[in-house]
Amino acid sequence: MSAPQPVTRLLLDWSEGDERARDAMLPFVYDELRRLAAAYLHRERRDHTLQPTALVHEAYLRLIDQRQVNWKNRAQFVGLAAVMMRRVLVNHARDRAAGKRGGNMQKVPLSDADEPTKPQDVDVIVLHEALEQLGAVDSRKSRIVELKFFGGLTTNEIAEVLQLSPATIERDWSFARAWLYDVIGGA
Repeated sequence: MSAPQPVTRLLLDWSEGDERARDAMLPFVYDELRRLAAAYLHRERRDHTLQPTALVHEAYLRLIDQRQVNWKNRAQFVGLAAVMMRRVLVNHARDRAAGKRGGNMQKVPLSDADEPTKPQDVDVIVLHEALEQLGAVDSRKSRIVELKFFGGLTTNEIAEVLQLSPATIERDWSFARAWLYDVIGGA
């Protein structure tokens, strides 16, 4: 994003109840959210029915419905957008799988998660369930995966959001990747 200061100011104003700030923020974050959605869908199976624009709109509607968020910065906003997009994709995948009774989903390892532009099919339901398991073991590591893999945040941005050192983020990311590879790869 080219203008983080206006977004941060608008987020702070929104936190203080200024609905106009929320509405004014959309032009600043729309392109970033659209790129994020496109990256998610790039990892999905090729016949996915959701388009990036629909994913952005659904996630944004969920974001603006958040009442208890104390907004701090753009990275936090993008991180929460990543959570919302993940939930939309999981719900969409579950609905589709329920209709097909399993369909032809594939399980794919997360070994290439550092390369978000690499096309690969990711079973969102399997990944979501693995992240839920990881969250039960270590919620911070689960959150780091969510922010990095789904949110596309850098190590430094994640460190800012979670108020941890970049070295801690890297250690946790390495552990989480290995843990998820073991859980998903062994399934």
